[in-house]
Amino acid sequence: MSLDIVIIGLSLSSSWGNGHATTYRALLRGLAEEGHRTLFLERDVPWYAENRDLPEPDFCRLALYRSVADLTGPWAERIRAADAVIVGSYVPEGRAVIDAVAALRPRLFAFYDIDTPVTMSLLDEGQEEFLAARQVPLFDLYFSFSGGEVLDHLEQVRGARAARALYCSVDPERYRPVPGVPEWDLGYLGTFSPDRQPTLEALLIEPARRMPARRFVVAGPSYPAGIDWPANVERIEHLPPSDHAAFYSRQRFTLNVTRAAMRRMGWSPSVRLFEAAACATPVISDAWRGLDELLPDGEAICIAQGTEEVVGILGTMGEETRRAIGFGAQRRVLAQHTGRARARELAAALRDLRAAAA
Repeated sequence: MSLDIVIIGLSLSSSWGNGHATTYRALLRGLAEEGHRTLFLERDVPWYAENRDLPEPDFCRLALYRSVADLTGPWAERIRAADAVIVGSYVPEGRAVIDAVAALRPRLFAFYDIDTPVTMSLLDEGQEEFLAARQVPLFDLYFSFSGGEVLDHLEQVRGARAARALYCSVDPERYRPVPGVPEWDLGYLGTFSPDRQPTLEALLIEPARRMPARRFVVAGPSYPAGIDWPANVERIEHLPPSDHAAFYSRQRFTLNVTRAAMRRMGWSPSVRLFEAAACATPVISDAWRGLDELLPDGEAICIAQGTEEVVGILGTMGEETRRAIGFGAQRRVLAQHTGRARARELAAALRDLRAAAA
């Protein structure tokens, strides 16, 4: 049975400076393939308006709103009529949005936290711009970017009625190997983040200093001008999703760096991790609980604790082993972590909840 879903999220139209857009694109395309209808409501903000790389998606309806009042005015009936309404993390004025939508009494009300460990850290600090601690129990279902023990934490500590893992996912039609010869030995794709930078320094910048004959690349916006990039590290300011597959395919290895809060909680695979794996590019990642359960170390990923391990991988791993690790990750991701697989999980959770409430 098809579902009519409304999602109020950070961004679908622009991937500039955020990983939410590609996550939503894979999920919503999967929902369309499964026969569901989705309306995505996105706050119209200038920084995304100037950088829209998907202004008219063909797999859902996208509409922009200008204020919280729009949700309780022009979009109120659509929200009330939907089978389920999902508010995402980091939505502008998220706390006010959640209260406004809750007041409309949607049939099923869910939250999709694409930043769960960061959200929990903000709540611990009393920062409630996007979600208030009192609002967690408002949702019929709390979908979490993180799985494992994090789900128990959400239910037992935060008061979630029901928490379910909804990992990021990848669109296999857009993320696949692109033929060619690798151009860089190690690359990284990600927006600058102060808590990721020390890991990037240890796992890419310092290896680049020690291996001047090797080539490295870092793609993503907002890096401070004062960073001392080695001469063999190429910088790309912004890389649209349409270029991601070719970018991964031009690397011998790609680096996955996890935000500090996500490392602490564990079970938080990034969308970049799945994208690179779908392209069969071997991934070197920092370590966190749950990673080896998703992608076994040495079989589908290389987990590195520091600079020496990265230098060793780049300098000594044979080509046959390197390719086997890349294909091992690709098999697992295409079997379990596509947008369509994730859409099935989402729809099943919503149907189960509706059946329980009947």
